[in-house]
This record gives sequence, structure tokens and C-alpha cells, in this order.
Amino acid sequence: MPDRNAARPAVPARISLVTLGCENLRTLTEFYVSLGWPRVVPADEGVSFFRLAGSILSLYPEPDLAADAMIPLERSATEFRTRSSLAINVASAAEVDAALAKVAEVGGRVVKQPQEAVWGGYSGYFADPEGNLWEVAHNPFWPLDDRGLPVIPESE
Repeated sequence: MPDRNAARPAVPARISLVTLGCENLRTLTEFYVSLGWPRVVPADEGVSFFRLAGSILSLYPEPDLAADAMIPLERSATEFRTRSSLAINVASAAEVDAALAKVAEVGGRVVKQPQEAVWGGYSGYFADPEGNLWEVAHNPFWPLDDRGLPVIPESE
């Protein structure tokens, strides 16, 4: 049983919400809705929220995100945003193929066709309409729990 009196870290090791700054909130919202992701109806229509397993995806206009963080708005000159990627783990290679086929069907761009990965799994990448990169992967070494989240084995 965990020690409830143990000191908690000042910065908890979790991701509660991922926010993607977007150029066109409506287009990006429609893309994720077309994937079948459950949208949480916000009180303010200037943002979109999607319920994910264990966290929330937020879409927020990029100028508003920069203003909220009190930083200058900077735009990349490339068509893809490559400083980070988001990932979805699935239970099989067939599910990777099906997910990327759905993305292509609804207007996303498959930027790396699914293939065997050097680390022993199977994965591919897609970009949403604004170039945010997502990896869809099957990792045979990380089983999925009941919520579909990967369980990373503890090292010995």
C-alpha cells in the first residue's frame, strides 16, 4: 500500500491535458470529430476539448495560446510541426493499419506508411490538417491495460 504521508513531488509526473495551438479551430475540430473522438462541449466556443483515455486533448487558437503563456507568437516555416509528436498505442499491427486508413479517409495525411520498426514493433505516422504529427504504434513489449494505455514493464 502506498505511503500516504510520503512527500509528493512539486510537479506531478502526469499529463492531464495536451493543447495543440491551431490556425483554424473549426477545421481541426472537425478532423478530430471525424475520427470519432468524443468531444467535450466547452462553455466557451473559442476552444475544443476531446476526452482521451487518461487525459484531455485541447485545441486552442495559436495566437490565444501564445498570449495565455505570455510569449511571442512564432510560426514554423515547415509544413509539419516536428518539435514533438503525440502517440497512440494499439493492440496489433492490423489496428495500426486500420487507424491510418481511417485518418486518410477523413482527410488526414499519412506521412509514414505503417511498417516494422527497428525496436521490434509496427508503426506509422500521420499529420492532422495543420501538420501536428501523431504516431500510431503497436509495441508487442508494452501490453495495453483495460483503458488501452500501455503498461511499460518495470526494469529489473
